[in-house]
Amino acid sequence: MESVDYLEDLPETDEPAWILGRQHHLKTEKSKLLSDIGSRLWFTYRRKFSPIGGTGPSSDAGWGCMLRCGQMMLAQALICQHLGRDWQWEEYKKQPEEYKKILCCFLDRKDCCYSIHQMAQMGVGEGKSIGEWFGPNTVAQVLKKLALFDEWNSLAVYVSMDNTVVIEDIKKMCWAPLQGCPRSHCSSLSYRSSINPAKTSGAPGGSWKPLLLIVPLRLGINHINPVYVDAFKECFKMPQSLGALGGKPNNAYYFIGFLGNELIYLDPHTTQVFVDSDESGAVDDHSFHCQQAPPPDEDNEPRSLGSIRILL
Repeated sequence: MESVDYLEDLPETDEPAWILGRQHHLKTEKSKLLSDIGSRLWFTYRRKFSPIGGTGPSSDAGWGCMLRCGQMMLAQALICQHLGRDWQWEEYKKQPEEYKKILCCFLDRKDCCYSIHQMAQMGVGEGKSIGEWFGPNTVAQVLKKLALFDEWNSLAVYVSMDNTVVIEDIKKMCWAPLQGCPRSHCSSLSYRSSINPAKTSGAPGGSWKPLLLIVPLRLGINHINPVYVDAFKECFKMPQSLGALGGKPNNAYYFIGFLGNELIYLDPHTTQVFVDSDESGAVDDHSFHCQQAPPPDEDNEPRSLGSIRILL
């Protein structure tokens, strides 16, 4: 398959590019496209963090790529929840407090709710050893479990089983009754507006949780089956789209859009040094975004911004 190393090298074409529900025309909006992609949180392999579990690995290079892709998808969900889809990251500009809190959820520390430490250790319950590669379904199950302990975001994560989405289960998961609210009363409120949660969010009996819906699918064996291509591309046009996790063992990507018959993705296969917050809680976030072709790091390892690969 052909590939383009950096997004600045995208061909000028009349076809629009779609990124997570937003359309961009390359001939007139290339800078907006790059800014949109650069605003997504980019999580890659890291090294020199504290050993997982106290005695485990201090780097996830070679095995953590799907975990990083899961972090990127969840981070995008939290950005949409707290900042909105149209929020843009600007270098050296003061960021909202919500952005800082979101980023801190994913730092490589055991006390951060969606850190590589928490995900790897939660994976043990899914039959995965620490340091073992996770498939996309396992990552989805891990995120679902970790979200239960995340009080700040209060996000419901639903993972469909056997390609089936059960609406009644989603209603029960997303409706959060207030303490002391009789279950029978709260149930009647929750079913009153299943499609329009805004009507229930202000109801006296409770509130509606934001939903992250994950649908595990196999679209092919070694390559995507052409019969699924058009439908898959349409998913990236949905305004609620959070992209897709995909790949094969030790080769996972976070797909965020497409151009023609090519997918645009963020690549986690770059090993960067662990970044922690300072005493004030601030984080140097430059390595968590890609806006331009970056230079090699101190070990002369090339850092990939994002690529496109031909689907058909």
